[in-house]
Amino acid sequence: MSDLGGEAGQHLTFDAAQQSLGLKPPVPALHTSPDLQDTPLQQLLETASTYLPPEQVAEVEHAFEFAAAAHAGQKRKSGEDYIWHPVAVATILAEIQLDKVSLIAALLHDVVEDTPVGKDEIAETFGETVAELVDGVTKLGKLETRSPQEVQAENFRKMMLAMSRDIRVILIKLADRLHNMRTLGVMRPDKQRRIARETLDIYAPIAARLGINAFRIELEDLGFKAMHPWRYAVLANAVKRARGPRREIVQQISDTLNRRLEQDNIPGRVEGREKHLYSLYKKMRKKRMKFAEVRDLFAFRIITDSVDNCYRALGAVHQLYKPLPRRFKDYIAIPKPNGYQSLHTVVFGPNSTHIEVQIRTELMHEVAEHGIAAHWEYKEKGSVQPSPVEVKAQEWIKHLLEIQQSAGNSVDFLENVKVDLFPDVIYVFTPKGDIVTLPRGATPVDFAYQVHTNLGHACIGCRIDRQLMPLRTPLESGQTVEIIKGKELQPNPAWLDFVVTPKARTQIRHFLKQQTQASALELGRRLLMKALLPFNIHCEQLDEQTRERLMRALQMNGWEELLEKIGLGERNAALVAKQIHDFLHGESMPADKQEASHQPLAISGTEGLAVSFANCCHPIPGDAIIGFISSGKGLVIHRQDCRNVKNYRSQPDKWLDVKWEPEVAGTYKSVIQLEVENRRGALAEIATAIARTGTDIAHVQSEDKDDTLSLMRFEISVRDRQHLAQLMRHLKRIPIVHKIIRI
Repeated sequence: MSDLGGEAGQHLTFDAAQQSLGLKPPVPALHTSPDLQDTPLQQLLETASTYLPPEQVAEVEHAFEFAAAAHAGQKRKSGEDYIWHPVAVATILAEIQLDKVSLIAALLHDVVEDTPVGKDEIAETFGETVAELVDGVTKLGKLETRSPQEVQAENFRKMMLAMSRDIRVILIKLADRLHNMRTLGVMRPDKQRRIARETLDIYAPIAARLGINAFRIELEDLGFKAMHPWRYAVLANAVKRARGPRREIVQQISDTLNRRLEQDNIPGRVEGREKHLYSLYKKMRKKRMKFAEVRDLFAFRIITDSVDNCYRALGAVHQLYKPLPRRFKDYIAIPKPNGYQSLHTVVFGPNSTHIEVQIRTELMHEVAEHGIAAHWEYKEKGSVQPSPVEVKAQEWIKHLLEIQQSAGNSVDFLENVKVDLFPDVIYVFTPKGDIVTLPRGATPVDFAYQVHTNLGHACIGCRIDRQLMPLRTPLESGQTVEIIKGKELQPNPAWLDFVVTPKARTQIRHFLKQQTQASALELGRRLLMKALLPFNIHCEQLDEQTRERLMRALQMNGWEELLEKIGLGERNAALVAKQIHDFLHGESMPADKQEASHQPLAISGTEGLAVSFANCCHPIPGDAIIGFISSGKGLVIHRQDCRNVKNYRSQPDKWLDVKWEPEVAGTYKSVIQLEVENRRGALAEIATAIARTGTDIAHVQSEDKDDTLSLMRFEISVRDRQHLAQLMRHLKRIPIVHKIIRI
């Protein structure tokens, strides 16, 4: 039921409800009873009749009778009959000329949830498509065991999945929310604010993302009014007072633009418009402006007949008024992510006022106002060619499904989509010249994942405008980005510190989670095998039936889950080994035989994410090492002389003897500190010397020790102690180096 719905009253059976309202059973020839011939219904039918044929309007009226009978006896908090809410929702959709199926589904959108009528009955009466739309719009019941955030997130996830099957689901949902916002005044102030916040955070951005400007503007202004009533009133009064003095200027500019278009034989019309309150409020907050400092309170729109005339009109405007630098945007050549197209320019008008002018064709104007809903009726007539805005919407929905599949839970999904709904976009190019749209602040890693998930996973470097650049570099519009691929798919966990797109974030997390599970499983197997050696038990000796009984005794779902938890440090391998022994033999093993094997666990460096190397001491192959089992992280390797080893010794059950394999793969982080003469070019000289040895520098820090010496700290990647020793000997030979130590 709508957020504004009250107690539903006594539910009647559907047949009894029909009789109580004096309605006939649903049949093709329909006429509503006289007591229900009310203005809202008449408005709906009259609006629908302006673009639907009479037989389809009759079907809409049929749906009204069905819904009125189903909702009989139900009231809204305002006291009016509940049926007028779905009528209002359907009217909103009729105003943007949505098809017959959408209007019928809008009239029935609360029937399944709030009345005895089921989905099957709707399908039998109105068809499967209507039933699926109604089912898609129906909201989940709020489970008491869930937090409000979880309920909102799960409802949103369901709505997005339903939208992927039929985009009309979200159009009905937006109209439902719009009518709720129009009638929000009957709610408690705290509930008004909650609904307004949800509207501003989710529904208005969705309307914007789908290009439905008319819905977005009203949702934003109504949400602003409910969220900050005093600020809304103050700003509304200020705008009202400003209208009088500025009316003459607006009329003067409109007349001037119209005359110029006529002189240049450019067909079109000029519309002056007032910026809506929420956009003014956001601008004042973002730029910390007072209302008196807002110079572009009014904007103008030129609507012409062709793309060529759009650019001709732009030239005419710029000949009349001087344009502001860097305030021109060509959304015709490069449309917005939601398919919106227009030319935008800001010029100096009379009295030094800033005038914003938008120039577009009639078709662009309709798409700008109604977005995905524009020209919906043409699809009923057999047109199969999707419009650009439909293509953009379907791309976005596909993108949402990818996020949904990789998100850990509904709350993560909602937070990621919220980021996606507020893009301050940039446009960058692939080496082949294709345009990629990204939010401002996006990096080459975001770019790589936007092009293809596997390109993101394999990314090891990038070129921006043919120059090698770090992967964390923020991109700017107009740049050409080339991704350098590695041989393996291995995203870096550190990327999560700087990526901004939901797709990149969710795909990295999803990959790392899978990798962590796989490596934790293998580490857990090795740790358990080692712990079972003193008991003379081998995992291979345990048949499937024995493992199943053992898992029930240990309250685990399966053998692999047990190994994974051991690998992640959530279960103690020695304790599990003892439990396995006791389970198999039915008795406890004597204490003197419960000594763990003294054979150290061998580390190769290829164990994956379940084995990590401590940042406090940076162990490298050749160091004497010891392992600490950390819950959730797995095995953390320390040097034996690390200062933290002393602190952790209070937990002897968490420590494990480990050693390096004879052949170790990869490179390892190490930190060295140098005392060098404080002179110009010293840092470059040291960095060049390190690079000549084939050693990579990950980070460098420099500070003055005194007037004559500087301290330089380098974070480097080395293969082993021998590699590090060779590097340090090489650096000691440089005359300006006075001292070098390993940190």
